[in-house]
Amino acid sequence: MPERLFVCTPSKLGAYEDCPRRYRYGYLDRPAPPKGPPWAHNSLGASVHTALRNWFSLAASDRRPEALPRLLRATWVGEGYRDPDQERLAFRRALGWLESYVATLDPEADPLGVERVVAVKTAVLAFNGRADRIDARSGPTGPEAVIVDYKTGRSGLDADDARGSSALALYAFAAERVFRRPCRRVELHHLPTATVAAHEHTPESLARQVTRAEETARDIIAAERTVSDGGDPDEAFPTRPGGRCAWCDYRRTCPDGARAPGEEPWAAVARALTPAPGAAEPGAADPAGG
Repeated sequence: MPERLFVCTPSKLGAYEDCPRRYRYGYLDRPAPPKGPPWAHNSLGASVHTALRNWFSLAASDRRPEALPRLLRATWVGEGYRDPDQERLAFRRALGWLESYVATLDPEADPLGVERVVAVKTAVLAFNGRADRIDARSGPTGPEAVIVDYKTGRSGLDADDARGSSALALYAFAAERVFRRPCRRVELHHLPTATVAAHEHTPESLARQVTRAEETARDIIAAERTVSDGGDPDEAFPTRPGGRCAWCDYRRTCPDGARAPGEEPWAAVARALTPAPGAAEPGAADPAGG
């Protein structure tokens, strides 16, 4: 009988690459260990992503900056913030990011997909993932698809980040087959700094990323088989201690993670909201409508 394909998403593969133990806690152990409190930076990112999705769902004539406060307020996730003051500041800052970003967009242009699921099968993988946006653009040989991924977190993203992202490469590999047009360009749109980090893949570089994903899948399959055969789950899925432990949802469950100093749920947002010297704070509405 042929081997069953490994069903995966970018986050599933990424969890194992970051830390096999975290993968086990999140995808294998049932009941799953309890997670820590929600992270404010995840709430902020989700709010901005959903507001942009709803922006594109508007009729082209309604895609105006005046719609943004309503869209963001309707999608706002208020979990994880230190206090109402930090949440209000995050809302104002996010609204400023969105206003600056949509000013660069053509309101008449409709993407090929917004939060579009693309899927593809290889000899090892049954991959599916939800791309933030897939643009239709003109290339040297005709219509092309471009993968766009929104970022609201750390700054300093560059072309190497776009080139090295397995998720973006897998989205491009799948989108090329779904839309039957070349999809080689991937872009990271960092809203806080209004910058774009991009990379042009080749068929060979996409193939290398697919091979890497397949190798990760084979490692996961082997570890799962070890556990099903009676092996020690902790040995099959070892920890990979490091800086990520401070931000892990399962830090309190994991013995190695529990020994690492943790971060407060609002810490990343507090750093992101610290204004640059001399920067003016943008004025805007708050999530409660004030």
